[in-house]
Amino acid sequence: MRRIKIFDTTLRDGEQSPGASMNVDEKIQVAKQLKKLGVDIIEAGFPIASPGDFEAVNRISKEVKGIVVAGLCRARDEDIERAAEALKPAEQKRIHTFIATSDIHLKYKLRMDRDQVIQAAVKAVKKAKQYTDDVEFSAEDATRSDWDYLCKITEEVIKAGATTVNIPDTVGYTIPQEYGELIEYLMNKVPNIDKATISVHCHNDLGLAVANSLTAILKGAGQVECTINGIGERAGNAALEEIVMALKVRNDFFKADTGIVTQEIYRTSRLISKITGMVVQANKAIVGANAFAHEAGIHQDGVLKERTTYEIMRPEDIGIPSSKIVLGKHSGRHAFKKRLEELGFSLTEEEINRAFERFKKLADQKKYIFNEDIEALVSDEVLRIAEVYQLIDLEVASGTKKKPTATVKMKINGDEKEITVSGDGPVDSVYRAITELTGSKAELNKFEIKAITGGTDALGEVTVILEEGGHTVRGHGSDTDIIVASAKAYINALNKLALKNLKT
Repeated sequence: MRRIKIFDTTLRDGEQSPGASMNVDEKIQVAKQLKKLGVDIIEAGFPIASPGDFEAVNRISKEVKGIVVAGLCRARDEDIERAAEALKPAEQKRIHTFIATSDIHLKYKLRMDRDQVIQAAVKAVKKAKQYTDDVEFSAEDATRSDWDYLCKITEEVIKAGATTVNIPDTVGYTIPQEYGELIEYLMNKVPNIDKATISVHCHNDLGLAVANSLTAILKGAGQVECTINGIGERAGNAALEEIVMALKVRNDFFKADTGIVTQEIYRTSRLISKITGMVVQANKAIVGANAFAHEAGIHQDGVLKERTTYEIMRPEDIGIPSSKIVLGKHSGRHAFKKRLEELGFSLTEEEINRAFERFKKLADQKKYIFNEDIEALVSDEVLRIAEVYQLIDLEVASGTKKKPTATVKMKINGDEKEITVSGDGPVDSVYRAITELTGSKAELNKFEIKAITGGTDALGEVTVILEEGGHTVRGHGSDTDIIVASAKAYINALNKLALKNLKT
């Protein structure tokens, strides 16, 4: 079983995402969590880039022990010296130096020829070796470089003392087959390749960063450079969580694994999202809100019978307590019944059928059905008392220049009655109409509205307290239309009063 090193660059390349900058204290917090996660190397920053980056690398070197801390630097003496100074307190330190190797970069950015770049790379590695035995060299824009030239510079930096050579897809240009062939070419053509670990660092401009990284592992790469949630410049980097779980789930195929404590993945993802403000998309692999969520009835039924029918990973393996059965308009009766049991309801088959019918109607009105919604509809629909009064239809007209008017149709002791009444507001109009239709003398002592869940489509719950003839009752009603919920609550209370009057 091959052991793949995980080089986490969330604090360096990840932080270069627009708007994702972190202060020093936040970087320390992230570094400590990365240690819990079990990454092998933390690239803590680019020390010469700013005083803040220097301080972050220096403090992480002091405060986070038992892990390799790396600092990035260009192939320049001043960069390397600055990185060495920042890393001085680290128990295990790595200097990571780089220079571009593609002809595009040589011509337009560096204005150097190929031999000059090799000389600069060798000099930088030798300089870094004065401060640590652990030196990594990166051939920036490797995937757009001439392959034979890439072999030559790789051979020379290994001779100079580089223990890790990174072959980055800096601009996300390559595709899996091509990248795999490049890694294989290097493994076969560089005579001293066995003296160093080949690393890969892929960007996601074409959405292939993880696929490219995994292909490179198949061809012999021993280290992967990645970030939490795949954050990074432009379209981001290869996502650590996706690479790690691909190796874990398909261990039979890759014959390789990492030292990552996978149960810390979700916690780490949430921390990065909170600190950077970069929200994880719902359908993001591994850590997205929907990654272990099921709404389709067929899927829900399968998962409830046997998890592996629709899940290739256990949510517990990445630190999520359990799968999530999302109740919505696609959900089936099995999932709904299971949720009722989880909420503590013990209902007859007839009551479940009635509740499920009401649930389906509600699901057509709302995108998300929460536990509170289900509790409300069970209380409102299933556990309702025998009804003397039933609401059949309700229409309300209201506006800034229009007197509120309600038309209410009810069934009272089996007979349908309808009336139109005006009032001081839409709810007052409805209540006046109900009072006239029922002939009730009850006094309204309390009227309370609350949203059961969030969002503009939230289910509203209304509670009223009515008093009549020495009896006080509480009525409840819920609906996405708060006026309808108000009518239901009032009628529920009137039915309770009617029941009490029968008993007396």
